[in-house]
Amino acid sequence: MKKSDFRCFHRLRVRWAEIDMQKIVFNAHYLMYVDTAVADYWRALALPYQESMDQLGGDLYVRKATLEYFASARIDDVLDVGVRCAHVGNSSMRFEAGLFRADELLVTGELVYVFADPATQSSKPVPPALREIFEAFEAGQPACEVRTGNWSEVGDGAGELRREVFIDEQGVPAEMEWDAHDATALHAVAVNRLGRVIATGRLLAEAPGGVARIGRMAVQRTMRGGGQGAAVLRALEAAAKARGDREVMLHAQRSAERFYQRLGYSVSGAPFEEAGIDHIEMRRAL
Repeated sequence: MKKSDFRCFHRLRVRWAEIDMQKIVFNAHYLMYVDTAVADYWRALALPYQESMDQLGGDLYVRKATLEYFASARIDDVLDVGVRCAHVGNSSMRFEAGLFRADELLVTGELVYVFADPATQSSKPVPPALREIFEAFEAGQPACEVRTGNWSEVGDGAGELRREVFIDEQGVPAEMEWDAHDATALHAVAVNRLGRVIATGRLLAEAPGGVARIGRMAVQRTMRGGGQGAAVLRALEAAAKARGDREVMLHAQRSAERFYQRLGYSVSGAPFEEAGIDHIEMRRAL
C-alpha cells in the first residue's frame, strides 16, 4: 500500500493523550484515526452525511473493523491517513485506509459498512446513486459542479442554503438576509452529485468604477474546508473579469478572513459590524 493509492487524506498530529506507557500511540487510537478520516472522505465526496443518508433512504452500520500494525507512531508525529472505497457490493461497502508518517506505512485498516434501514437496521441494496458517486470519485472525477445563473434558475437551492447558514445557524434576521439585489445579481452554486447545493455566492449587477462586489458567500456547515466555497468564489470572479471589472471587493466575516487571504484577498479598512457579526472589507485585483 502506497500513498499514491489514495485520493483523500486526513492529516493529524499525535497528541499526548493518545500515547501509552510504551510512549507510542495506544493501538485502539488508530481505529479512531481511520474513522475520523472517513468523515473527511464524505466531505471530499461533497456529501453532508446525515442529509445525504436521509435523501438516500438509509444509513451505514459498521459490520467489521480490522487493523494491521507495521510500525509505531509517537508523540508529535504528523500522520496522513488515506481512505478509499475499495469495493461496493450488493448491500455493503469496504473502505481501506493507510496511515503514513511521511511515506512510511505504519498501519493499514479496513472498515466494512452495511447500508440498512435505520428503523430496523435490516440491510438494503446500496442505492445506484451512491455507488456511482464512489466510482466517480475514485476515478478522479469532481464531486461537485459549479453552476451560475439568475435567481429564477438557481435561487431555490441557493436560498435554502442561505437560510440554513445565515438565518438558522448565525441568527441573521430574515428581513436582513433577503433584498432586491437577488433579482439582479449573478448567483453561483456548487451542486453535489445528489443535486444538493452545498455552497453559494452572488455577484452584484452594478460595478461602478470597475469594482465588482461579491456577497452572500455560504457553505454548508459540515462541508467547510472541502474547497467548494473557493470554487464558487472563483466562478464569480471569472464572471466579473469577463464583464470588464478590474477589482473585486467583499465584506468578509472575521471568522472567514484567513480563507479569503489564502485566495489572494487583502484587508481594506477597519473592522465593522454587520447583522451583529464582525466583518472586514477585503479586495483582490482581477
